[in-house]
Amino acid sequence: MMARYKEYNYDQMKMIPVAFDRQILPGSFEYSLSYLIDHELDLTSFDRHYRNDDNGRPAYDPRLLLKIIILAYSKGITSSRQIERLCRENITFMALSADTQPHFSTLADFISRAPEAITDLFSQIVLMCDQLGLIGKEMFAIDGCKLPSNASKEWSGTHAELKKKRQKIDRAVRRMLQRHQEQDNAELAPDIQAREKEQIKKLRAVSRKIKHFLDTETERKGISGKTVKSNITDNESAKMKTSHGVIQGYTGVAAVDSQCQVVVHAEAFGQGQEHGLLKPVLEGIRETFVDTASEKQLKKTQITADSGYHNREMLEYLEAEGIDAYLADTGFRSRDPRFKDHKSAKERNKRQDKERFS
Repeated sequence: MMARYKEYNYDQMKMIPVAFDRQILPGSFEYSLSYLIDHELDLTSFDRHYRNDDNGRPAYDPRLLLKIIILAYSKGITSSRQIERLCRENITFMALSADTQPHFSTLADFISRAPEAITDLFSQIVLMCDQLGLIGKEMFAIDGCKLPSNASKEWSGTHAELKKKRQKIDRAVRRMLQRHQEQDNAELAPDIQAREKEQIKKLRAVSRKIKHFLDTETERKGISGKTVKSNITDNESAKMKTSHGVIQGYTGVAAVDSQCQVVVHAEAFGQGQEHGLLKPVLEGIRETFVDTASEKQLKKTQITADSGYHNREMLEYLEAEGIDAYLADTGFRSRDPRFKDHKSAKERNKRQDKERFS
């Protein structure tokens, strides 16, 4: 007996007609997103970024770019190059973008030059959710996570550390130049000479980059007023410990309403510790609802946060503002009688762990 399979042939063509308006189905996220941007949101704040009414080529409509970017974000895609690729290959993105296929640099530039306008859109959406009764304002839960930035932690350091790094690079350049002069008369392969010249060029560029940073930027100060490490590529980010090791990035904090899990405020902070971030988040929530009927109701809203936000300064702020907050105490286990017989985990022998499998 022999198995039989269906025949297939790649040497053929299938023409598939696609109606873009029929790809965005009612009830789907992309349909709601498109309707919200086209009919409900005020996007006039984006218009001031364009000066092409009399000359210059037409620009992409901000509504179109917003739809593409927010749909990509909802799927966990934040790379401009990947979003550009989706607009070429994914039917839903093709339909939502009307097959305009914007370049990745257009998408990146749109996000980077209009942060205030995008922040205003976030506030509009939160207030719209409030009008629809989706925000109960009975409890806001606050928590955060560590977000990596597009910067290397190797470029971090205090000004003194960066000066030492520059001096070290300059010494390396001088040694390479001296060795190059000594070998000029020797029979050295042309490819080796080219590599050394390229390396010298790179090191000099790095030295100039560090010098420019030191001349133009001031020392960063932490919450306590002490000097903290700066970063040449992204000076607003910070070096922080995570469960996956040390990263260069931000602490992203979000406040979520308990009724429908609507995010009422979100912000990224260039510091690793969370204990000083409760105050700016609460002030951000208040600013979102300022001059609305909901502002008075916020005084009755309960606030919850984990022990990372607990310290004396925050407790005094909450007491002074009369905010009904519930924060996990960093030392609650030591005072709770239920934990009096609790034994801490034995410290693991890392050397034995390494030698466990040979």
